[in-house]
Amino acid sequence: PTNHRPHLDAPTHHGITNPRGQRAETGMPVHPVILSGGSGTRLWPESLAAHPKQFLPLTSRRSLLQETALRVADAAAFAPALAMCNRRHRFLVAEQLREVAIEPDRIVLEPAARNTAPAIAAAAMLLAARDRDALMLVLPSDHAVGDAAAFRAAVATAMPAAAAGLLVTFGVEPTGPHTGYGYIAAGEELPSSPGCFRVSRFVEKPDLETARRYLAKGGWSWNSGMFLFAAAAFLDECKRLQPALHGAVRSAVAGARDDLDFLRLAAEPFAAAPSISVDYAVMERTGKAAVVPAAMDWTDMGSWAALWQTGARDEDDNLRRGRTVVSGTSRSLISSTASDGPLVVALGVERLAVVATRDAVLVAPLARAGEVGGLARRLGEQPGAIGAYARVHRPWGFFQTLHRGERFQVKRLSVKPGAALSLQRHRHRAEHWVVLDGVARVVRDGDSFLLRRNEVADIPPLCVHRLANPGPEPLDLIEVQTGAYLGEDDIERFEDDYGRTATPPPGTTAHR
Repeated sequence: PTNHRPHLDAPTHHGITNPRGQRAETGMPVHPVILSGGSGTRLWPESLAAHPKQFLPLTSRRSLLQETALRVADAAAFAPALAMCNRRHRFLVAEQLREVAIEPDRIVLEPAARNTAPAIAAAAMLLAARDRDALMLVLPSDHAVGDAAAFRAAVATAMPAAAAGLLVTFGVEPTGPHTGYGYIAAGEELPSSPGCFRVSRFVEKPDLETARRYLAKGGWSWNSGMFLFAAAAFLDECKRLQPALHGAVRSAVAGARDDLDFLRLAAEPFAAAPSISVDYAVMERTGKAAVVPAAMDWTDMGSWAALWQTGARDEDDNLRRGRTVVSGTSRSLISSTASDGPLVVALGVERLAVVATRDAVLVAPLARAGEVGGLARRLGEQPGAIGAYARVHRPWGFFQTLHRGERFQVKRLSVKPGAALSLQRHRHRAEHWVVLDGVARVVRDGDSFLLRRNEVADIPPLCVHRLANPGPEPLDLIEVQTGAYLGEDDIERFEDDYGRTATPPPGTTAHR
């Protein structure tokens, strides 16, 4: 399903109403650029490298990415979004957007993690190739905005300044002396853009006493990390302030190639770009920065404490998620992953974060929950099974490990209607499939047959095989793997619908 919005090249006239009731008529569409390259380590253990926080349903039944995309899905106000994502997450991004009927302009794959400045520069170059004056609205995919109307009004306020060549950031009106955010001091108001101010000063994460002074003085806002500017205006400043970054990204865009429905930036030049945030690279150094302060009920979901502050709490100030029981507990976040997490019982505790998944349990003072990211990064460097039971998305669907032991593991596979795994074989393991729902078409050493609910197929080692879903409903099955080695790299592909193809072995027949 699509949302049938106009293509970026279509002549479109957009208008958004600002807080003063005026129409922000610029004659230019606003092009959302959704950044989804983060690893989300600060919400470990629920947020993992393979499934970071932007893909989690933290504030509603939809993920943060889906909520971000829906916020700019109105065709009367916004052009189709350009999504920038880690190449590992490409199918997850595509699937989550499909679930909420969003058809993006493109999903652009970042071949390496290089922070926000290179990603934004790449998006600007892609948009500028079609329209140098394209207004691009940069949105992190892992932020929550509670007041959509205030968000839209802030965009409207920023449009005249952005169309005039300024680089506009959105400042969030502080609700307290938070020390985890950067701060922006507003200078003089722009006569041609009421409600938009020149940036007087950026301050990165002040101490508590300094933050209190800013709030008492007024004129300061939190740096939201959301921006609006013309593609060419940003690129001009990027080239002037960061010539090495600009050159590397330009080469990466020039060498980009289509990969199924994605656009893959050239890996070598993109990896050569400095890893730096857009704030440090451009916004804090340019003389063209402007800010629109806004009260939009915003949070960057940067810690479990941030989720506790924004979530719906009970009469004892507890935020509870999943299977939990509490007694004599207050001002705490108690969470168990909804699908397969354990029952979490909290007795007589206060101001704690207790987060449980199948793999790990985090227990920390809520006030120190922001330190989890560093711990998660250290854990990620160690061998082990952290994240072993997370759902892993593939272009054909997903798999999830349910149980593992010595020389065996059990997985659930879900194959989309009409999709197929590659024609493949394994050298070290056998597989045994049991269909739960749907109909499977199995290819086994050249033979093809259907497998229905409660029926079983055995795939011995070195057997050339394929699994497909010919039906209109998802195919769900249990796969039991047995063998001396069960790693995901024990796979030899001979034919694949997704471009992961090798040469067929002698004597085998290719199937699709």
